[in-house]
Amino acid sequence: MSTEAYGATTGERILPGSVLSRVKAVAGAGIGNVLEWYDFTVYAYLAGILSTKFFVTGNESTALLATFAVFGVGFVARPLGGLLIGLFGDKYGRKPALLLTFMMIAGSTGLMGILPTYASIGMAAPILLVVARLVQGISAGGEWGGAASFLVEWAPPHRRGLYGSLHPLAITTGMLLGSGVTGGLTSLLGSATMADWGWRIPFLFGALIGPLGLYVRSKVDETPVFRRAKNAPTVVSDFSMTRTMLLAFAFPAVQSVVTYVFVSYFTTFTQKYAGLSASTALWSTALGTLVQGLACVASGWLSDKTGRKFNMLASCTMLILFSYPLLAFALSSGASPMRVILVQSAFTALNGLFLGSMPAALAEMFPTSRRLTGLTTAYNLQSMVFGGFAPFIASWLITQTGEPMSLSYFIMFGAVVSVVALLLMAETVRKELT
Repeated sequence: MSTEAYGATTGERILPGSVLSRVKAVAGAGIGNVLEWYDFTVYAYLAGILSTKFFVTGNESTALLATFAVFGVGFVARPLGGLLIGLFGDKYGRKPALLLTFMMIAGSTGLMGILPTYASIGMAAPILLVVARLVQGISAGGEWGGAASFLVEWAPPHRRGLYGSLHPLAITTGMLLGSGVTGGLTSLLGSATMADWGWRIPFLFGALIGPLGLYVRSKVDETPVFRRAKNAPTVVSDFSMTRTMLLAFAFPAVQSVVTYVFVSYFTTFTQKYAGLSASTALWSTALGTLVQGLACVASGWLSDKTGRKFNMLASCTMLILFSYPLLAFALSSGASPMRVILVQSAFTALNGLFLGSMPAALAEMFPTSRRLTGLTTAYNLQSMVFGGFAPFIASWLITQTGEPMSLSYFIMFGAVVSVVALLLMAETVRKELT
């Protein structure tokens, strides 16, 4: 009896070793995403401390804004990284691209942990911080699309949504690890020790993952879809590619806004406007991040049955309708920490509903021969515009209006952009990867 099997919708032959290869593919893609978003989360959570270490302006608000601006600098570099690593990955393969991005991520994370402060070397300190963020941005630009494409290309045809959802699950795991490590250290060492030298520990811990990650990624195989496409590349018109990239730029807007507001900025926001302690705010974000990860997997699984667009449109609709009421409920007079925690979890659950369906939809939009270049460039441009400066925009909005509720308008704006793009998109759940 033959031990070969065939894809349910495409007829793609699946060799006996494919199950093991897919397990290795999931592990290899996941470990890079965990480290990437662990580092980004740690930076956001420690923004208050970093502002005093690297920016001495005499004004607490100005120093915090400068720290968030450097957070955004990493996102400015992401489109460049996405383009360069995307071209590399489309020519030489997904595996070499993932190895390259991981080495850059691990190196820049370790650098963050040993940087001298402003008190030690003056203006050179923030300059080095910017350099580290630029390297992180370039590597992250290639990592997101590379890992998403890798997972979707390895997936059985009828499980691409589920496999794709493991990508944001790994990101969520990195965020959860970042918030857990930071929150645990803050509770263990105390705020004073964290502000003195403890802030370095989370970055150094992240760098230790480097050797393990390189080993795991070195053992994965190239995707069957890429190998097949190399032998028979698909010809795509420039007009079709441009339209696809425009849609891929616009439709993920809302998840960038919600992710960076409620998983990065909200820790600072709740301490300042909702009266949460530093440790409570961190643990609230950890819970919200866990909820988001679970919602991602459920959404990815469901999208294989109902389609990608259904879940994402549902998420956008609820965010438009409920963003203002939810924030008002959290910030109303006499609001308790539990109320704030529930509201944050509600937002991250809605974000997970969108995120879980998104990676497969993005990967399915592009032909294999140009998938990494198109996906990473479009996605990282929107991530820079809508996500990288989200904490800065949120802080600026509240400063200008004097009203914390103005945060809801930013969320609704992102949701409207996504809805328009989604309505213009074709459903891709039954599309064969070519």
